Amino acid sequence: MKKAMSQSLFTLILNGVSIISLIFLVFSLFSYGRVNNELNEANEERFDLTYNANRFMNGSAYLTNEVRAFAATASQEHYNNYWNEIENLKNRDKGVAAMQEIGITPEEQKMIDDMYALSNQLVPLEEEAMKNVRSGKRSTALDYVYGEEYSNAIVQINALKEQFLDDLNTRTLAKVDNLLQRANLIRIEMIIVFAVVALMQLSNMLYIRRKVLRPVRIVKDQMLEISKGNLSAAFHLSPDTSEIGRLVDSIHETKRELKKYISNIDETLTQMAQGNMNLTIGEDYRGEFLPIQRAMGQILDSLNSALSKINITSDLVAEESDKLSAGAQRLSSGTVQQAAAVEELSASIQEISRGVNSTSADADNAHKSSMNAMVYLKTCNEKMQALRAAIDQISESSRQIGGITKTIEDISFQTNILALNASVEAARAGAAGKGFAVVADEVQSLANKSTESAKNIAELIEKSIQQVKSGAALSVDTMDALMQVIAGGQQSTEMIERIAESAMQQAQSLEQVTDGMRQISDVVQTNAATSQESAASAEELQNHAQDLKTSVHTFRLRRMSYD
Repeated sequence: MKKAMSQSLFTLILNGVSIISLIFLVFSLFSYGRVNNELNEANEERFDLTYNANRFMNGSAYLTNEVRAFAATASQEHYNNYWNEIENLKNRDKGVAAMQEIGITPEEQKMIDDMYALSNQLVPLEEEAMKNVRSGKRSTALDYVYGEEYSNAIVQINALKEQFLDDLNTRTLAKVDNLLQRANLIRIEMIIVFAVVALMQLSNMLYIRRKVLRPVRIVKDQMLEISKGNLSAAFHLSPDTSEIGRLVDSIHETKRELKKYISNIDETLTQMAQGNMNLTIGEDYRGEFLPIQRAMGQILDSLNSALSKINITSDLVAEESDKLSAGAQRLSSGTVQQAAAVEELSASIQEISRGVNSTSADADNAHKSSMNAMVYLKTCNEKMQALRAAIDQISESSRQIGGITKTIEDISFQTNILALNASVEAARAGAAGKGFAVVADEVQSLANKSTESAKNIAELIEKSIQQVKSGAALSVDTMDALMQVIAGGQQSTEMIERIAESAMQQAQSLEQVTDGMRQISDVVQTNAATSQESAASAEELQNHAQDLKTSVHTFRLRRMSYD
C-alpha cells in the first residue's frame, strides 16, 4: 500500500492556517478599530486644537479690532464689545484652557505665553487709547492703537500665531498621518489575511472535492453496486495510507471476502445439488458470516443423517417389498387356483342339486302313484287274496326296494356329512381351497349312486305296478291276500313318503350348500381380485422402493454409525 498524506491531516493543516489567519484577521480588525478610533480622536483633537487656537487668536484680534474701532469711531458699542470680551466672553482664556486640557507641547505652551506677554504689553496702550477717546482726544487714541509700538507688538503676535498654527497643524497632521498609515497597513494586512483565508478555504474545498468528495461518490456508487449484489463492478480507486485509501482498501477486502464466501457457498451447494454430501464447510468465515457457516454445517449434518436413515430404510423397504411382492404373487396364484376350484365345485354341487331335485320329483310322483294304487287295492280287496303268489313277488320286490331305500338313506347320510364337510371347508376357504376338490369328488360319487338308486327304484316300482296289476286281476275274489297286499302297500307308501321327504330335505340342504358355495365363490373371486390388486400394488411398491434406493444411492454420504 503506497504512502499518502492523511486527508484529515492535510485538511487540519489548511483549516489550522485558516483559523490562525482568521484569528489574526480578528486581531487586525480589533487593531484597525482601535487605530480608527485613535484616528478619529486625533482628527477631533486636531480640530479642537485648531478651533481653540483660532479662538485664542481671534479673541486677541477681536480686542485689537474693537479698540481700534472705538478709537476711530468713539462708538460706545465697540467699547462695550471690548470689555464684554475681556470680562465675559474671555475667548482667549477659554481657548488656551481648552488647548491645555486637550494637550499641547511645551514649545506650544511657550508660544502661547509669549503671545500673552505681548498682549499684556498692548493692554496699557489700549487703556490709554480708550481714555483719550473718552476725553475727546481721538487722534491721540489712534496714535496709541496705530502707533509703532502697538503695530510692532501686533506683528510679533501675528508671527507667533502663524508659527503656533503651523506647529500645531504639523504636529496633529503628523499624528493623523501616522494613524492613517497604521490603518492602511492594517487594512493591507487584513486584505492579505483574508486572501490567505480564501486561498486556504479554496484549496481545502478543491482538495476535499478532489480527494474526498470524488472518491466518496465513487465509493457510494461501488457500495450501491455491492448492495445490488454486483461484486464484479469496476472499482478503479487504489488503496493508500490515507483515510479514503483505507476505506477503499476495506471495500476491496470486503469484495474479496464476499466473493470468497459466495464462491464457497456456490461450490458447496453445487456439490450438494450433484449429490455429494460428504463435504466440510471452511473454517475461515468471519463476523456475521459465521451463522451462515454454522447453518450450512447443520444442513449438511441433517441431510447426511436424514439421507443415511432414508438409505437404510430404502434398503429395508426394498427387501420387504420384494418379500411382499413374492408373497402377493403366490397369494394371487393360489387365490386364482382356489377360485377355479371353487367354480368347479360350485358347478358340481349345482349339478348334484339338479339331480337331487329330479329324484325328489320322481319320489313325489311315486308317492302319488302309490296312493292311487292303494285306492285301487282297496277296491280290489276281495280279489287280492287270490294273488298270494304275486304278493310274494311284490314282497320280494319290496325287500329289494327296502335295500335300495337303505342305499338311498346311506347316500343321504353321506350327503349330509359331505354338506357338513363342505360347510367346514367353506369356513376355511380363505386358507386352503384344495379340500373342496375332495368334497366335490365325494359329492359327485354320491350323486352317481343316488342316480343309479333312483333308476333301480323306478324299475322296481314299474315291476311292482305290473305285478300289482297282475295280482289285482288274480285277487279279485281273494280278500285276505288283498289285505296283506294293502298292508304291504301301506308300508311301501310310507317308505316312499319317507324317501320323498328325505329327497326334499336333501334338495333343500343341497340348495343351501349351493347358496353357500355361491357365496364362497363370490368371496373367493373378490379375494382373487384383491390379491391380484395387492400383487400389482406390491410390484409397484417394489418398483418405487428400487427407484428410492437408486435415488438415495446417488448421494455420496459420510460414514455414519447408528445405535
